[in-house]
Amino acid sequence: MDAIIIAVAGGNDVIMSDNRTITRTALLLALTLIFQSLRFFIPLPPFLSTFLIGSLVNASLLIATEKIGLWSALVIAVVTPVVAYFQQLLPLPVFIIPVALGNTAYVCLFLFAGRQRPALRVALATLGKSGLLYVLFAWLLTFIAISPKLAAGIMLAMSWPQLVTGAIGGFIAFLITKRI
Repeated sequence: MDAIIIAVAGGNDVIMSDNRTITRTALLLALTLIFQSLRFFIPLPPFLSTFLIGSLVNASLLIATEKIGLWSALVIAVVTPVVAYFQQLLPLPVFIIPVALGNTAYVCLFLFAGRQRPALRVALATLGKSGLLYVLFAWLLTFIAISPKLAAGIMLAMSWPQLVTGAIGGFIAFLITKRI
């Protein structure tokens, strides 16, 4: 009888843990989507909003990685570019894939460098994401016929601004994870 009670109690711990994970993931995803929607409520120039929103989204990705776990961070990494497409921030649905892969690289590289200093973890994640986004978009744009002006704008957005937003997002995440 005691074994059954322990097994049931242990099962409840697993269920409670899963419920907490799902709830925390949902809350952080909702907050991230609010961040992503700020450009519709705060009248900032597009270039400036890219830095603000990109930094907040990257911070959310790393907070999810650090405090909830890899799978939660991956959910956020994949859902955010889908929503960005529906918000008409990504001009073509095929662009969802490289952005999701860039976010995934950011999260995985940050996690991979787990025992390193936070600055090194963020630097590795930022460089990996930025490089991957640039290469994937450069490759993808060789197959897609879009205006040269739009292609240049996309390549600019996938270059050095990714380094800035990745680093700022990492700094924000570091400050927040120390407090929670």
